Amino acid sequence: MTAAPASTPASGQAKRLRPRARLAVLAGRTVAWASRVVHFGTGSVIGGRVSLLIDRNLLAELTVSREVAIVSATNGKTTTTKLLSTALGSQEPIVSNWLGANMTPGIVAALAATNSTDTAVLEVDERWVDSVLRATNANTVLLLNLSRDQLDRTQEVRKLAEQWRKALAATPPRTVIANADDPLVTWAALAAPRVTWIATGQEWTADAAGCPACSGRIDFVGTQWACTSCDLKRPSVDVIVDDNDISIAGRSFRSPLALPGRVNRVNAAFALAASTAMGADLDAAFDALDDVTEVAGRYRVADLNGTKIRLLLAKNPAGWHEALELLEGPSTPLIIAINARIADGHDPSWLWDVAYERVGDRFVIAIGERRHDLAVRFRYGNISHVVADSIEEAIEFVRQSPDFDTNVPVDVASNYTAFQDHLEKVGGVL
Repeated sequence: MTAAPASTPASGQAKRLRPRARLAVLAGRTVAWASRVVHFGTGSVIGGRVSLLIDRNLLAELTVSREVAIVSATNGKTTTTKLLSTALGSQEPIVSNWLGANMTPGIVAALAATNSTDTAVLEVDERWVDSVLRATNANTVLLLNLSRDQLDRTQEVRKLAEQWRKALAATPPRTVIANADDPLVTWAALAAPRVTWIATGQEWTADAAGCPACSGRIDFVGTQWACTSCDLKRPSVDVIVDDNDISIAGRSFRSPLALPGRVNRVNAAFALAASTAMGADLDAAFDALDDVTEVAGRYRVADLNGTKIRLLLAKNPAGWHEALELLEGPSTPLIIAINARIADGHDPSWLWDVAYERVGDRFVIAIGERRHDLAVRFRYGNISHVVADSIEEAIEFVRQSPDFDTNVPVDVASNYTAFQDHLEKVGGVL
């Protein structure tokens, strides 16, 4: 028998909310419960939408008594939100939407279920930074990167950078943690009164060739960059990430993270810098990060029909550039899946900007709704490949390969909806 929804908002919240806000929270929780009962997803987003229909100012009320941190980017925001939540959570109660409902309805649903004073670490879609910042007056904002994504429905990245810049000028947070190696992020963050700059070693620069300040040309030389027509340039950095260490606040931390790759060392650096800005003990925050072995299914090793697989997510050219670091080197077969649904963006032309040749001699199986587009890309890249109609068929191709190693998980690298499909098959519905 399924339990009925609670009749009041979360403990510690009800007494502090206006009657209209209390009604909005209760209605949203009831709708979310009903959605789960009929197996129509988790209900968090639709519940949040109902709450906002009743009280459009609910987000502001739910955050008025909280310390709030906002995490936004095209890539890495879910992982960084999880890492920051974990780092802070070792020392104080935290509420977060790190499972990915990162627009206002999902954020409202997450906040409505907790005590009104718990610190909030909020993943925010890059197009919603302005409205969420205005509603929450967040004191800490983490800006990781900006790159092309969902090309058929997302604004050009320089327009997003302009929106971020205006938002930070209009509602200045106490501290911005920003990527010094992304000219778009740097220009946006310069509008804030106080910035902690992180040297991320970002290699993907194709989306920042034009200066966001003057439309001139950005010149990249080694670790430095500068506009050739105006004074926009890479700022002096406060936090440095290298192959083995994260240097922050005059100290160096060895990076034994369970999460793999340079990109996750960068995500950890953002989490540590934000933890410091929010008054957390840096040693305790660093120690807590070792407990994170996967994030919303990313990097999960699971069993599929008797074969171990490792799930990787890459949604756009910048994300694939980072993911390919993990896919270079091994000789074992590799499965790559591409869909083009609404959540992915219907335009897969970005496949031609990804250097899939970096997989070397690995045998690749292309799957997903755009598997034939992917196969054309592989053919022009002289990548040994076949096309399969399902992940189960792809696994059979893998098992027949002479390079298959039963002791090594098969890498399955997918974009967003394909990743969710595979996660569901291994019992990992979020």
